[in-house]
Amino acid sequence: MTPIRLGVNVDHVATLRNARGGSHPDPLAAARLALANGADSITIHLREDRRHIRDADCHAMREALTAPINLEMAATAEMQAIATALRPHACCLVPERRAELTTEGGLDAAGQAEALAPVVAALNGAGIRVSLFLDPDLRQLEAAARLGARAVELHTGTFCEAAPGVARNRELARLVAAARQVASLGMECHAGHGLDYDTAPLLAAVPEVVELNIGHFLMGQALFEGLPAAVAQMRRVMEEARR
Repeated sequence: MTPIRLGVNVDHVATLRNARGGSHPDPLAAARLALANGADSITIHLREDRRHIRDADCHAMREALTAPINLEMAATAEMQAIATALRPHACCLVPERRAELTTEGGLDAAGQAEALAPVVAALNGAGIRVSLFLDPDLRQLEAAARLGARAVELHTGTFCEAAPGVARNRELARLVAAARQVASLGMECHAGHGLDYDTAPLLAAVPEVVELNIGHFLMGQALFEGLPAAVAQMRRVMEEARR
């Protein structure tokens, strides 16, 4: 079975910094700690309203880190221009609404293909790996392949929020089927949103899933056990499940 990668999202280090102003805590310092303790890449979401990660954070990480950076972004002209100038390793296109607390579901890649196509093409042309954040729906996965995405990140929020037992098992089955479909379409399969020590291993055990992106849980858990310990523990539970 191929190794599984862990991407750590440090957005909410910036959330805490911005609540008080100033420069502490520093998302770049958190990114370095995560990478030193088991993360393979760093995810940051530059939202249109700059509610957590800011442009300066993106540039600081691009200059300081040698590990891959995954830039989550809305499919807008502004974000396309920023991404093609920044040239991170990867960009994940996500839906974005100003009023939402967090990303609430996957993109409608099938319904918005005309708008997404030039953004995907521009990012591909800049040498950036493009992924689309999608619900585990066959129609959406096929649209991602037609658009030229190199990866799909499956939205795991519904799965994580489902009650353990029948409901969660049903959502897990949907994700497993979707992961197989993504792989059969020639794209990498990633997964993320709401994953924790209990739910991440269930996805890590799926052979077609090659990357998990986890943020909010790890930043919250860091309050109790420290960020290095939280990332290292996530790495352990993922690798144990992979075996």
